[in-house]
Amino acid sequence: MFTVTNRICVKKGFSHKMAPAFIASKSLLNWDGFNKVEVNVCTQPEDHDEMNIMSYWDTLEQFEAWRTSDDFKAIHSRQASGRGESPVISNRVVISEIAGVLAK
Repeated sequence: MFTVTNRICVKKGFSHKMAPAFIASKSLLNWDGFNKVEVNVCTQPEDHDEMNIMSYWDTLEQFEAWRTSDDFKAIHSRQASGRGESPVISNRVVISEIAGVLAK
């Protein structure tokens, strides 16, 4: 299993406003290999908020199929439209393979 984490630094106070947009579209639920999305918010830095949007995929090929799909393009065009000046300071995508899990 793999995680794809979109690490986003945003202007202070914007993370909780932006968080619902990352789970609003249900089209991801129809994609083979998709398991879930988690949106984590950290407001501890003094000058900005941090968001980690983690999606869980069975394989990288399944993630890549979604990333090159019309569904992906539609979701990201909606997020960009009508927003005015973007609160995003920086963005980094990190792809990781899950090497171990301890769960209750």
